[in-house]
Amino acid sequence: MRLGKTSTTLGALGVFLFLSMATAVAADPAAPSTGLENIFAPESTPAKSILDLSLLVLAVTAVIFVVVCTLLVYAVVKFRGSADDDREPAQVYGSTQIELAWTIIPILIVVVLFLATARVIHAVQDAPMPATAVEVTAIGHQFWWEFRYPRLGIVTANELHVPRSDPARPTPTFLKLLSADTDHSFWIPQLAGKTDLIPNRVNQMWMDPHRTGVFLGQCAQYCGTQHAKMLLSVSVDSPEDFDAWVRAQQQPAIQDETVTAGRRIFESTACINCHAINGTAADGRFGPDLTHLMSRRTIASGAAENTTERLRLWIENPDAIKPGSLMPAMQLSDADLDALVRYLETLR
Repeated sequence: MRLGKTSTTLGALGVFLFLSMATAVAADPAAPSTGLENIFAPESTPAKSILDLSLLVLAVTAVIFVVVCTLLVYAVVKFRGSADDDREPAQVYGSTQIELAWTIIPILIVVVLFLATARVIHAVQDAPMPATAVEVTAIGHQFWWEFRYPRLGIVTANELHVPRSDPARPTPTFLKLLSADTDHSFWIPQLAGKTDLIPNRVNQMWMDPHRTGVFLGQCAQYCGTQHAKMLLSVSVDSPEDFDAWVRAQQQPAIQDETVTAGRRIFESTACINCHAINGTAADGRFGPDLTHLMSRRTIASGAAENTTERLRLWIENPDAIKPGSLMPAMQLSDADLDALVRYLETLR
């Protein structure tokens, strides 16, 4: 078994008693997802495999629990003593049948669970990537997600777009998972199990969503101060909508002459050291690519809606939205801040 990747299957078993995960993200009200992701409602083959394995483990352990409790209650009731009874109960020595039972039965249970788990791990981790698959490189940062589509020439952040996978023409999404700083963990409960992102190591996972919608997840490994607000969303689009999204993301940044002052402010401040915008001098890699910033529903990795007011506040005082984030306060005048926000709002 390989470090970090076995959690793809077994990670869900460790939290099996939790019915849902609250993400507190400001999601689109029209989206099917509501902010509560139910791990018992899988919408992808890997998630369904993990659920089936979890139900098998739960059933086996439930049977063991019932048998043990039944025997315990039986022994307590049948062999209970009284204040006047000082006789020693009958002793059993060297019972071959009992020794065989408590040796063979546990071994069989362990073997069955081991084989079932190994089968699911193999099916999830070693699935071949078809030619029709969408390839994505996901990079965990403190505290946001970077998504790169190497075949499509797209770079975006926090909101992953993937196509729905039609059984007649499967279009799964295969993700290469990397970390830019510390340990992270990628988890979308309804689409796939947890998989760790570890510095200097490449892990992988895949999903083949069965229906369109927005599915929420977040980093499941404590990675620092704002770990709890390192949220992400996966937009599962129809093939037609995904193609339209790809075409839009492949377009260069909009050049609007009415916001030249805001662009000049962006290019003359520290913004360009962290962020990139195609067609400008900005080529930073520490923060999200802003070429199509306004195509995203949220900012600050899901911590706030992508509105004019929130965007302005995020630039002016990041700690007001995400205390402890690595986004610095830009210390701009009100006039410059307004001009910069107007420029960023044209990046669609």
